[in-house]
Amino acid sequence: MDVIHLSAECYPVAKVGGLGDVVGALPKYLRSAGINASVVLPYYDRKFVQENEFYEVYSSVATAGGKTFEYKVLKEKTGKLGFDLYLIYIHGLLDRKEIYSYPDEIKQFISYQVSFLDWINQSEKKPDIIHCHDHHTGLVPFLMSHSVLYRDLAMIPTVCTIHNGQYQGWLGWDKVAYLPPVDLDKAGLLDWNNCINSLAASVKCCWSFTTVSPTYLEELSINSNGLEKLFEMEKGKGIGIINGIDTDVWNPENDPMVFQNYTAETVDEGKKENKKRLCEQFGLDETKPLIAFIGRLVGEKGAELLPELIDSCLKSYAGKVSFIILGSGEAEVETELQKTALKHKKHCGLYIGYDEELSHRIYAGADFLIMPSRVEPCGLNQLYAVRYGTMPVVHKTGGLSDTVIDLSDPRGYGITFDKLETGEMVKAIGRALETYAGSNQMASFRKKMMALDFSWDRSAKEYINLYKRLIKLHAI
Repeated sequence: MDVIHLSAECYPVAKVGGLGDVVGALPKYLRSAGINASVVLPYYDRKFVQENEFYEVYSSVATAGGKTFEYKVLKEKTGKLGFDLYLIYIHGLLDRKEIYSYPDEIKQFISYQVSFLDWINQSEKKPDIIHCHDHHTGLVPFLMSHSVLYRDLAMIPTVCTIHNGQYQGWLGWDKVAYLPPVDLDKAGLLDWNNCINSLAASVKCCWSFTTVSPTYLEELSINSNGLEKLFEMEKGKGIGIINGIDTDVWNPENDPMVFQNYTAETVDEGKKENKKRLCEQFGLDETKPLIAFIGRLVGEKGAELLPELIDSCLKSYAGKVSFIILGSGEAEVETELQKTALKHKKHCGLYIGYDEELSHRIYAGADFLIMPSRVEPCGLNQLYAVRYGTMPVVHKTGGLSDTVIDLSDPRGYGITFDKLETGEMVKAIGRALETYAGSNQMASFRKKMMALDFSWDRSAKEYINLYKRLIKLHAI
């Protein structure tokens, strides 16, 4: 079975968030299970591309927006990621450093999708499944069925995975000319609320869509930035599959990024040393419980609540706790956190930006991970945390509901709270501190967390079963 994944991100080539982690891991695990999975990305002039060798496998001319352009398909030479990686290169358009936020981003991603379809259309061997990730690839299922240029691809099953339904790839109808020739009698498949909506088109036209947790599938019918009715109507072809984590990359036993490696048997000693070194780096007291936040500093993650939470906790618990925050995002949130870190120098460490190595060191050194997310389709941070014996403290929403069981349950290994309010979070932190005070209890929970299996092996099997069902449907 040949499966091609289309995405704007793929770790370690280009990553902003969880999308990159998923696309960098799932194909590798599919390969291990006997599926010939590959990834096709836009070309990015970034470190991985600069330091590795690629060769041209195809070049041609495609048309979008009434204009023709040359494109090249480049393949990574060694297969070092565990799957075949292809990049689509277009001079002056898909040859830049950053992933998002260019003024002509619409043209970038449409040209990427059109180039991919043109290449596959000309290929002698067609894939069995085309798997699209998020709105950046959302026009592919529509174009395969309703553009005269790609009708030979119409019977290839398509899967759309929604990593975050808040971002939808909106285009004004004045941008329809950017697309290749399409059947405008089918324009309703592109439209939602009087604009072209790439994510909506993908959900309408794909053979099946997946969300990155079962709870998030249900939540999309309630809160999906205007697409609630669509997800309610199309729920029958949706399936929720929990993301996994790449246990080769996230493994405290041999992680080259942490200060000291450890196993479930040596977790207490290992975390103690990692915490000591981490606290030295940020000027924190290693004897106090350490609570971390890692992620984008945006409202979706509840990041603007962190300054008040830190103030309240340090007041309520008499300075008997430390915080460390890693992330970047909204300027106002960054500024408030900088003020908070300056105000509580001995109790709050802050790093504004993204640092992969530091994130690993925080998971290894922190005692707890706080996730006050408003929206969390799946969440990977809580899965990384338990892998490193760090207890998650999470708002009960989306994938956090599916992956973190509260300590009140005999199966529990985390702390959950229902209301996204500072008072509720302070209480949750209080429960964390009580748990930490019982050292034998904390040691037991650490071992319990590290024994959990959130690898991609389980999730990959669910995707394979979905692919097989769609291929059978194709054969009917």
